[in-house]
Amino acid sequence: MSAASSHPLDPTAQSHAVLLDVEGMKCGACVRAVERTLLAQPGVKEASVNLVTRSAWLRLDGEATSSSQPLLDDVLAALRGRGFPAQPRQSGLFSKETEPERTRGWWQQWRQLMVALVLLLLSVLGHLAEAGTLSLPLIGTLSFHAALATVALLGPGRPILVSGWSALRSGVPSMDTLVSLGVGSAYLASLVALIWPSVGWPCFFNEPVMLLGFVLLGRFLEERARRRTGRALQELAALQPDTARLLMADDTVREVPVSVLRPGECIQLLAGDRIPVDGVVRNGCSAVDLSSLTGEPLPLEAEPGTELSSGCLNLEANLEMEVQRVGSDTALARIIALVEEAQARRAPIQGLADRVAGRFCYGVVSLALVTFLFWWQLGSRLWPQVLEVPVVLMDHGHDAALHGSLGAGAQTPFGLGLQLAIAVLVVACPCALGLATPTVITVSSGLAARQGWLFRGGDVIEQSASVQRMVFDKTGTLTLGRPLVAAVMASEDASRTIQLAASLEQTSRHPLAHALLQEAQRLNLTLLPVTASRTLPGSGMKGTLESLKGQLRVGSPEWLQQEGVVWSATQQQAVEEALQRGQTLVAVGLDAEPLGVVAIDDRLRPDAPVALQRLRDQGLTLGMLSGDRRQAVEKIAQMLGFADDELAWQLLPNQKLERLEHWRANETVGMVGDGINDAPALAAADLGIAVGTGTQIAQDTADLVLLGDRLEALPEALTLARRTMAKIRQNLFWAFGYNMIALPVAAGALLPGFNLLLSPPLAALLMALSSVSVVLNALSLSLR
Repeated sequence: MSAASSHPLDPTAQSHAVLLDVEGMKCGACVRAVERTLLAQPGVKEASVNLVTRSAWLRLDGEATSSSQPLLDDVLAALRGRGFPAQPRQSGLFSKETEPERTRGWWQQWRQLMVALVLLLLSVLGHLAEAGTLSLPLIGTLSFHAALATVALLGPGRPILVSGWSALRSGVPSMDTLVSLGVGSAYLASLVALIWPSVGWPCFFNEPVMLLGFVLLGRFLEERARRRTGRALQELAALQPDTARLLMADDTVREVPVSVLRPGECIQLLAGDRIPVDGVVRNGCSAVDLSSLTGEPLPLEAEPGTELSSGCLNLEANLEMEVQRVGSDTALARIIALVEEAQARRAPIQGLADRVAGRFCYGVVSLALVTFLFWWQLGSRLWPQVLEVPVVLMDHGHDAALHGSLGAGAQTPFGLGLQLAIAVLVVACPCALGLATPTVITVSSGLAARQGWLFRGGDVIEQSASVQRMVFDKTGTLTLGRPLVAAVMASEDASRTIQLAASLEQTSRHPLAHALLQEAQRLNLTLLPVTASRTLPGSGMKGTLESLKGQLRVGSPEWLQQEGVVWSATQQQAVEEALQRGQTLVAVGLDAEPLGVVAIDDRLRPDAPVALQRLRDQGLTLGMLSGDRRQAVEKIAQMLGFADDELAWQLLPNQKLERLEHWRANETVGMVGDGINDAPALAAADLGIAVGTGTQIAQDTADLVLLGDRLEALPEALTLARRTMAKIRQNLFWAFGYNMIALPVAAGALLPGFNLLLSPPLAALLMALSSVSVVLNALSLSLR
């Protein structure tokens, strides 16, 4: 990242994040220029630019958020002034590519390919005719080569030339600038030689045509591969239906656009329908396929009261569902927004490549100028043998003396210097540097999204690959988070105790609250309305209920005692016996009077032992932090193989933070949790991970969200992160290595000793292949 990524609990988390679609970016130098322009704007706290998705992610600081629209207008104007027009992206479901846009994009790509192939064909025919291999009098003439080069530069080459010179005038030379200088210098030198033959310069008209052909061919291949990297995002957007079956008041059904649905309305879902919005089932039972969002292989049995997310597939029977969230508030829209953010926020490892790419074009132009002057004035005198007679002389009068091939050697020092300078310009590839990391991040985030793993950015993927210790919360993370009431102890009226406790906890999403509510439902108890409530993380809840005098408290027995609730000896003995069994206890008290203690059991996740063993096999150290009592924690620890020094119990949120900071002093720590008590710990860890069944605040705080109920997804996601970083290092090694080798060879380093030189057409081909290679290497990334 250009600036350290802020955590959601930091002040910057309250700022406003914006995603822009930016046009005109061609290489790493453009990325660097756009990023500098964004960071130079007042109010822009953070910026990250992705060359693959042609997007920029920026965060406005808190003071600027209130006036974000004027600030955004200034940002767009600044980018437009530097030659990079941009517009805010409508994130989420509405970024789907329409059919006309898709058709127009394909036509532009194929037209570019056809033009490139025609140019290459005419260039090859020109070389063959020049060599006498083919008898094509017209194509073999110098006038034909001059006309073809002129048409090529004014036609398919014109956008490259205009873009290159515009970038140079703006002070941000790009890949187009280097290509423009290469083909432009070859064309102008050839034009001078044609008009004034007395100067003795060679004509290179055939070479700009071949250079443009290879450049266009390379860009076609690169764009095709680039589109494949973003396919996952379009597939996610395609899960959103365009229409829904709205149930009217008279029980009739009307098909309406999804965009007009409002919370509270009811829709009908037929078997085979995609769910268009988030909602809760009101009538009917059916199996629902969640695999497109969570990667869960088994369908969910939906029944009245089941919450369903947009994008899932109704498999068996008709359902009636009440709309809860629509548009950008749905689960699918939030997932798409997270993937877009992940693709825009790059990994810190890309920083060096971007810094080099930002100055790369200046260095290449300087090297080309030095190469030209050296071989023109000095090199040909030191090594006169490098000046060769052209392999073929054309038998067309003065054409034979003037028209040469850049790939066949040079007769004069000027021609040699010009040839090598052009080769330097076109062989350089800042595109490979700019694409090395974002292509892999885009592919990786797309693969992860298909499995229901949501990384918040390239920086998160890099952090995931370096985690050394993984720390777990117990309830709802290592356990199913669906605990059941086992017994009510030390209570004169067990049903009354459950009713009051469930009434106060009905506003909470804590797993223990769910157990109380489920037991109240089983006993057919009526919940009392809550008039006031307050959650104390790590302790419990307190508040007042309608028609009940006094303050009700529901939480740990120790907390109730601290609040002034006094236990009798009999009640205290019942508590101790439950603790010996490793049960979780929830005490209930009204003012200073104890009403009873509820013993709750929670089952271990079936895949928890396998998931933890896979993490240990990957070399990670584990840990478990819990607010539960010691006996309950040790019971789970014994089942999962935790060592004594990996455990801590009865921790308040601030105590969890202290233990995490202790571990973070020596190693990189990841924290896995699902509840509101875990939010501070998730924020404090190097990598915060929320399981998909957790509360919204935990998911908002986490760096990595694992949708679904599979804990085994955690080691699989970490494996993908490590493979991603391996691919990035391969790409960076290739991008830097290619330029470090190709540039000296193009400048003539092997010419004196080995009589080897890199012709500009071959240099253009290598440049194109270097960009394509990093994209293809990124596309080879897989889950296994």
